[in-house]
Amino acid sequence: MKRRKFLQAALVASPLAATANVQSKTERNTKSFKVDAGVGRFHGHIQLKGNNILDLKISGKDSNGDLAMFQGTHRGGTPLHIHYFQDEIFFVLEGEYLFQVGDERYKMKAGDTIFLPRNIPHAFVPTTESGKMIVMLQPAGRIEEFFLVSASLPENSTPEDWGKIIENYDMKVVGPPIKVE
Repeated sequence: MKRRKFLQAALVASPLAATANVQSKTERNTKSFKVDAGVGRFHGHIQLKGNNILDLKISGKDSNGDLAMFQGTHRGGTPLHIHYFQDEIFFVLEGEYLFQVGDERYKMKAGDTIFLPRNIPHAFVPTTESGKMIVMLQPAGRIEEFFLVSASLPENSTPEDWGKIIENYDMKVVGPPIKVE
Protein backbone atom coordinates (compact mmCIF):
# COMPACT_ATOMS: atom_id res chain seq x y z
CA MET A 1 0.00 0.00 0.00
CA LYS A 2 2.80 2.44 0.87
CA ARG A 3 4.49 1.66 -2.43
CA ARG A 4 1.30 2.44 -4.38
CA LYS A 5 0.93 5.83 -2.63
CA PHE A 6 4.59 6.60 -3.29
CA LEU A 7 4.20 5.78 -7.00
CA GLN A 8 0.99 7.84 -7.26
CA ALA A 9 2.66 10.81 -5.58
CA ALA A 10 5.66 10.48 -7.89
CA LEU A 11 3.40 10.40 -10.96
CA VAL A 12 1.55 13.50 -9.83
CA ALA A 13 4.76 15.37 -8.93
CA SER A 14 6.73 14.58 -12.08
CA PRO A 15 4.69 16.81 -14.44
CA LEU A 16 4.90 19.63 -11.91
CA ALA A 17 8.67 19.24 -11.66
CA ALA A 18 8.98 19.19 -15.43
CA THR A 19 6.87 22.34 -15.72
CA ALA A 20 8.98 24.13 -13.13
CA ASN A 21 12.12 23.19 -15.04
CA VAL A 22 10.69 24.47 -18.33
CA GLN A 23 9.59 27.73 -16.73
CA SER A 24 13.05 28.40 -15.30
CA LYS A 25 14.65 27.81 -18.71
CA THR A 26 12.23 30.08 -20.55
CA GLU A 27 12.30 33.12 -18.33
CA ARG A 28 12.61 36.13 -20.56
CA ASN A 29 13.70 39.70 -20.32
CA THR A 30 10.41 41.46 -19.65
CA LYS A 31 11.68 44.95 -20.43
CA SER A 32 11.49 46.13 -24.02
CA PHE A 33 14.31 48.10 -25.58
CA LYS A 34 15.03 50.02 -28.76
CA VAL A 35 18.27 49.99 -30.71
CA ASP A 36 18.69 52.99 -33.02
CA ALA A 37 19.68 52.66 -36.65
CA GLY A 38 23.41 52.68 -37.25
CA VAL A 39 24.46 51.55 -33.77
CA GLY A 40 24.98 48.33 -31.88
CA ARG A 41 23.26 47.48 -28.61
CA PHE A 42 26.36 46.83 -26.47
CA HIS A 43 29.54 47.10 -28.52
CA GLY A 44 29.10 49.92 -31.02
CA HIS A 45 30.31 48.96 -34.50
CA ILE A 46 32.22 45.68 -34.57
CA GLN A 47 34.77 46.21 -37.33
CA LEU A 48 35.86 42.96 -38.98
CA LYS A 49 38.47 42.31 -41.67
CA GLY A 50 37.52 43.28 -45.20
CA ASN A 51 35.63 46.39 -44.09
CA ASN A 52 32.74 44.31 -42.80
CA ILE A 53 30.86 45.98 -39.94
CA LEU A 54 28.45 44.29 -37.54
CA ASP A 55 26.03 46.03 -35.20
CA LEU A 56 24.55 43.79 -32.52
CA LYS A 57 20.83 44.50 -32.32
CA ILE A 58 19.65 41.66 -30.05
CA SER A 59 22.11 39.86 -27.81
CA GLY A 60 21.89 36.33 -26.51
CA LYS A 61 21.76 38.08 -23.12
CA ASP A 62 18.42 39.58 -24.16
CA SER A 63 16.85 36.25 -25.15
CA ASN A 64 18.20 33.82 -22.56
CA GLY A 65 20.55 32.53 -25.25
CA ASP A 66 17.81 31.69 -27.73
CA LEU A 67 18.53 34.32 -30.39
CA ALA A 68 21.11 36.84 -31.55
CA MET A 69 20.55 39.40 -34.29
CA PHE A 70 23.08 41.57 -36.10
CA GLN A 71 22.95 44.08 -38.88
CA GLY A 72 25.90 43.49 -41.15
CA THR A 73 27.40 45.80 -43.76
CA HIS A 74 29.61 43.76 -46.06
CA ARG A 75 32.29 44.54 -48.60
CA GLY A 76 33.71 41.02 -48.42
CA GLY A 77 32.42 37.53 -47.87
CA THR A 78 33.01 34.56 -45.61
CA PRO A 79 34.87 31.31 -46.13
CA LEU A 80 32.80 28.17 -46.54
CA HIS A 81 32.02 27.16 -42.95
CA ILE A 82 29.71 25.16 -40.68
CA HIS A 83 27.92 26.12 -37.47
CA TYR A 84 27.48 22.97 -35.41
CA PHE A 85 24.69 24.22 -33.14
CA GLN A 86 23.09 27.27 -34.81
CA ASP A 87 20.64 27.92 -37.62
CA GLU A 88 21.01 31.25 -39.45
CA ILE A 89 18.54 33.50 -41.22
CA PHE A 90 19.69 36.31 -43.51
CA PHE A 91 17.43 39.13 -44.73
CA VAL A 92 18.99 41.34 -47.42
CA LEU A 93 18.39 45.05 -46.83
CA GLU A 94 20.63 46.57 -49.53
CA GLY A 95 22.78 45.34 -52.38
CA GLU A 96 23.01 41.85 -53.80
CA TYR A 97 24.72 38.69 -52.54
CA LEU A 98 25.67 35.24 -53.69
CA PHE A 99 25.14 32.48 -51.12
CA GLN A 100 26.39 28.95 -51.27
CA VAL A 101 24.52 26.47 -49.05
CA GLY A 102 25.77 22.92 -49.46
CA ASP A 103 25.98 22.41 -53.24
CA GLU A 104 23.35 25.03 -54.07
CA ARG A 105 23.92 28.69 -54.96
CA TYR A 106 21.40 31.47 -54.47
CA LYS A 107 21.41 34.99 -55.87
CA MET A 108 19.92 37.32 -53.28
CA LYS A 109 18.66 40.89 -53.59
CA ALA A 110 17.06 43.43 -51.24
CA GLY A 111 13.96 41.92 -49.65
CA ASP A 112 15.10 38.29 -50.04
CA THR A 113 15.44 35.94 -47.07
CA ILE A 114 17.43 32.73 -46.79
CA PHE A 115 17.48 30.06 -44.08
CA LEU A 116 20.73 28.18 -43.43
CA PRO A 117 20.37 25.05 -41.30
CA ARG A 118 23.10 24.11 -38.86
CA ASN A 119 25.73 21.58 -39.97
CA ILE A 120 25.42 22.57 -43.66
CA PRO A 121 28.50 24.24 -45.21
CA HIS A 122 27.71 27.78 -46.32
CA ALA A 123 29.29 31.07 -47.36
CA PHE A 124 28.25 34.39 -48.85
CA VAL A 125 29.77 37.28 -50.73
CA PRO A 126 28.27 40.60 -51.85
CA THR A 127 28.06 40.88 -55.63
CA THR A 128 27.63 44.65 -55.48
CA GLU A 129 30.20 47.08 -54.06
CA SER A 130 28.66 46.57 -50.63
CA GLY A 131 25.57 45.08 -49.10
CA LYS A 132 23.63 45.18 -45.88
CA MET A 133 21.75 42.34 -44.17
CA ILE A 134 20.01 41.41 -40.97
CA VAL A 135 21.51 38.17 -39.64
CA MET A 136 19.74 36.08 -37.00
CA LEU A 137 21.28 33.10 -35.23
CA GLN A 138 19.23 30.60 -33.27
CA PRO A 139 20.31 29.76 -30.65
CA ALA A 140 22.65 32.65 -30.00
CA GLY A 141 25.48 30.45 -28.80
CA ARG A 142 28.73 32.36 -28.41
CA ILE A 143 28.55 34.19 -31.74
CA GLU A 144 28.74 37.60 -30.09
CA GLU A 145 32.01 36.65 -28.36
CA PHE A 146 33.33 35.21 -31.63
CA PHE A 147 32.80 38.49 -33.48
CA LEU A 148 34.46 40.49 -30.70
CA VAL A 149 37.51 38.21 -30.70
CA SER A 150 37.61 38.25 -34.52
CA ALA A 151 37.55 42.05 -34.53
CA SER A 152 40.62 42.09 -32.30
CA LEU A 153 42.74 40.01 -34.72
CA PRO A 154 45.54 41.90 -36.44
CA GLU A 155 45.18 42.64 -40.16
CA ASN A 156 48.05 40.26 -40.95
CA SER A 157 46.39 37.26 -39.23
CA THR A 158 46.57 34.04 -41.21
CA PRO A 159 43.78 31.66 -42.24
CA GLU A 160 45.22 29.28 -39.63
CA ASP A 161 44.74 31.94 -36.93
CA TRP A 162 41.12 32.31 -38.02
CA GLY A 163 40.61 28.54 -38.13
CA LYS A 164 41.72 28.13 -34.51
CA ILE A 165 39.41 30.89 -33.31
CA ILE A 166 36.46 29.63 -35.32
CA GLU A 167 36.80 26.12 -33.88
CA ASN A 168 36.80 27.56 -30.35
CA TYR A 169 33.31 28.93 -31.09
CA ASP A 170 31.64 25.73 -32.36
CA MET A 171 32.23 26.37 -36.06
CA LYS A 172 34.61 24.99 -38.66
CA VAL A 173 36.01 26.40 -41.90
CA VAL A 174 35.59 23.76 -44.61
CA GLY A 175 36.58 25.69 -47.73
CA PRO A 176 37.69 29.01 -49.21
CA PRO A 177 35.44 32.01 -49.79
CA ILE A 178 33.16 31.63 -52.81
CA LYS A 179 34.00 33.50 -55.98
CA VAL A 180 31.59 35.53 -58.04
CA GLU A 181 31.56 34.26 -61.60
